[in-house]
Amino acid sequence: MTTLASIIVSIAEEMRTASERGAVANYIPPLARVDLNRFGMAVVGMDGETHTVGDAAVPFSVQSVSKVFSLSMALNAMGEELWGRVRQEPSGSAFNSIVQLENEHGIPRNPFINAGAIVIADILVSRYGRENARTRLLDFLRPLVDDPASIDIDTDVARQERETGFRNMALANYMRTFGNIRNVVEDTLDFYFHQCALTMSCQQLAQVGTYLMTGGLNPLTGERVMSERNAQTILALMMMCGHYDGSGAFAIRVGLPGKSGVGGGILAIAPGVASIAVWSPGLNAQGNSLLGTRALERLVQHTGWSVFRASPWVVNPT
Repeated sequence: MTTLASIIVSIAEEMRTASERGAVANYIPPLARVDLNRFGMAVVGMDGETHTVGDAAVPFSVQSVSKVFSLSMALNAMGEELWGRVRQEPSGSAFNSIVQLENEHGIPRNPFINAGAIVIADILVSRYGRENARTRLLDFLRPLVDDPASIDIDTDVARQERETGFRNMALANYMRTFGNIRNVVEDTLDFYFHQCALTMSCQQLAQVGTYLMTGGLNPLTGERVMSERNAQTILALMMMCGHYDGSGAFAIRVGLPGKSGVGGGILAIAPGVASIAVWSPGLNAQGNSLLGTRALERLVQHTGWSVFRASPWVVNPT
């Protein structure tokens, strides 16, 4: 009989032999040095059972996947007021585009493009302070995993992000002219760069994502991480905006809310069913993991976990 464990093993074997693997992000050395042949996948189900394959235990830089977690914190802190400073619409533009901001008076299209995530960072710096915001982010994530101390921020990656982050500096300064960045730009960007330098494995990332799988509950403790409404909002934004100008294609191919990062990671959620993390560092033209997307597409084909599936989901293949 086909099991979930055998499904992900077969997917990993297909990815191992793939000839087209994309290209690693090369704007900072720590990302450029990652082995293009790495591949890991982890699936955590509602029953807490975890299935892993490949390099699922190897830490990597989650980069923009972290925007899901900072948005969760900001929504907890501000609620609906948040949407006065960042919108909820797909951008149709590259993740670091500046062209829409002038016409839209410094209000980013959504919280997952860089401009929107910088506004979210500014909100958290206003609430917690530059240094304490980092601590609060780790405090948010660590209770969701079995080995909390191992989730950390790579300060060397953060430093190199800052040294090369000229476009992000431009975005932040431009939004400040509209009054949508309210702290010293250097403070807001310091937190943003450290947020993007979060490091965890696929197994940890899938565990962290379980609060979105459960409608806002930490399945390890039963405690509420966020309201069900806010969890639904984040999943909707992941579906519409989680892969930048490749979000529509991802929704069609995979059919799950997902968020990618240029480190090659993708967090995908099958609500009420599973939290899934995949890592393959080679990126496609839109900056999303090429094989990670393909692996998630194969997983959904085997399990029926697409949110667009008309017939009942195969919740736990046996």
